[in-house]
Amino acid sequence: MSQARDVPLDSHLHTDLSPDSNVPIDVYAAQALERGIAEIAITDHVDFDHRDPAYRFSSFADRERVARQAAERWAGRGVAIRFGVELTYNRTWEDEIRAHLGRHTYDFTIGSVHDWPGSPYRDRQNLATWISGRSDADVVGPYVAEILGAARFGLFDAIGHLDVVKRYVTHHVPTQRLAAAPELYEPVLRALIESGTALEVNTSGLRQGPGETYPSAPIVALFRDLGGTAVTAGSDAHRAETFAFGLEEGYRLLAQAGFEELAFRRGGERVAVAIPGGRGWS
Repeated sequence: MSQARDVPLDSHLHTDLSPDSNVPIDVYAAQALERGIAEIAITDHVDFDHRDPAYRFSSFADRERVARQAAERWAGRGVAIRFGVELTYNRTWEDEIRAHLGRHTYDFTIGSVHDWPGSPYRDRQNLATWISGRSDADVVGPYVAEILGAARFGLFDAIGHLDVVKRYVTHHVPTQRLAAAPELYEPVLRALIESGTALEVNTSGLRQGPGETYPSAPIVALFRDLGGTAVTAGSDAHRAETFAFGLEEGYRLLAQAGFEELAFRRGGERVAVAIPGGRGWS
């Protein structure tokens, strides 16, 4: 697995305006130019709980200024930079998220659920005890309840790393066993279809403990079988060396599931970005 070349879009990237990244925006742009990736979306974190690291870490004004100025610098060199955001979702924060999106305009928005404060997944010391004796459905249940809320919320362009909960429980619940049960996420997939929200194939899991995309291939296939049409793909890079990492595999997975295009937004109506063929991806 390596950093991709000659794919049209990486729609999930974090710069040094996220607390867990150290990458200046121009580093990603230079790599995009060198690797033949024509378009990137900068999606720095925004959190809504003071206990989370991206809570007021960077201002909207700073993030927009950096992204827009970089877009101007690189447009003439063939790299399009979009100003996006990854908003951490929890059902208790819906009013704050709605207000934020009412005040601020982005080209592209990702809604994601992480290991929120007070969740069993954040309590690493007691996680094994909490999991013990629970079914797989019960283990992922609190996470599924939140990601279902995000899918129904209707204000995000895409839902990020849909089954990232497997990263938190990978030492206690085999990833392969969760991949064999895509039906655990069927209500979420149906909600995505009903709300018109895109499913992201996030390739960061290929370099992390699970060793597979978020979500896994069976979940992507189920989404297609249920009638899902809107998908996108991103590397979720937080370091320069992980820009576009595994993205070819993400595109291949989507092509094999029968998708021919990505759903993206550039600040206006949703646009289609073709998934390129001819590379043995399908």
